[in-house]
Amino acid sequence: MNPLSGQDEYETLETFFGNVDLSFAERLVCCCFHGCGPGRPPRNPLGLFKAFIVMRMKGVRSLREMARLLNVDPRLRKLCLIKGDEKGYPRSVLSRFTKRVGAERLKKIIEKKVVKLLKRNKAREVAAVLDASFIKAWSIRHPLNSRKGYSDREAKVGRTGRTYDLGYKLHLSIDSERRLPLASLVAPANQNEKKHSLTLLEKTKRILRKAGARLRSVIADSQYSSEKNRRAVDEAVIPYPANQKRGVKNILRVDKKFRTYGPEDQKRKYHKRPAVEAVFSFLKTQYSLAINKVRKLKNVAVYALYSILSLILTREAAEKIGRPDKATSPTYFNT
Repeated sequence: MNPLSGQDEYETLETFFGNVDLSFAERLVCCCFHGCGPGRPPRNPLGLFKAFIVMRMKGVRSLREMARLLNVDPRLRKLCLIKGDEKGYPRSVLSRFTKRVGAERLKKIIEKKVVKLLKRNKAREVAAVLDASFIKAWSIRHPLNSRKGYSDREAKVGRTGRTYDLGYKLHLSIDSERRLPLASLVAPANQNEKKHSLTLLEKTKRILRKAGARLRSVIADSQYSSEKNRRAVDEAVIPYPANQKRGVKNILRVDKKFRTYGPEDQKRKYHKRPAVEAVFSFLKTQYSLAINKVRKLKNVAVYALYSILSLILTREAAEKIGRPDKATSPTYFNT
């Protein structure tokens, strides 16, 4: 089924793009292309940028499919700033655009948006939730080394739920109250959450400082239980696993059936942890994080950042039209 079929979804996308400010993003992506001089003039950088946002919001699975849609669909062409007599963006142009923009520029765009939204909501103290989610690699396991990929050597075998698979992990921190992504990074799936938690916390603190806010507490599951993580924040709402603090009472613990034990205030705060699960669900089901058709860590990171940016722009658009209640509704602009 064509993921872009129907009329109403174009109207919602027009409303979406009409209520987000992409001026900073336009300046950054335009820096990737020459403005004058010899050589073929570049295609519209902002139009290319919008094409990738549409891809993640509408579940277009590949650049080849997106290029085809841009050739045949007049309303989609208008959204992506393609003039009437121009050809659509070919696959090669779309591919080169991702390489030119890269992950670092996307991180700057996301950071700018997050700081702006935190300031608009007058956030002063934030309780951040940390977690990681699996992204399946577009590869099979290597026949001589089953721990890594065959066509994607950077993908590694790691835990996903109750089993193991080949892929990467998106490590994310969010604002527990607003379900707003704060900081992220992508790593091979075999690397433990603790290895990247301090880096994620430092990124979170830096973004909050720019917004004039502070990190009040960190909420995470027992995978993040370490003295380094607990010392890095004022309050760590992290349950101790069974092999830590044996015999010690009145500390936070969670059993195999996810029942919590310990001080009531810690239990109450820990119950905010499912907010990050909801964000991962939005990213995978509505913003195409589960669709991975690229190889290598840097490329997977770029597409994951486009998914995160789409979610953040949804909040900006919802607040702009006076419907903050739709800021956490991933289908409001995406149906």
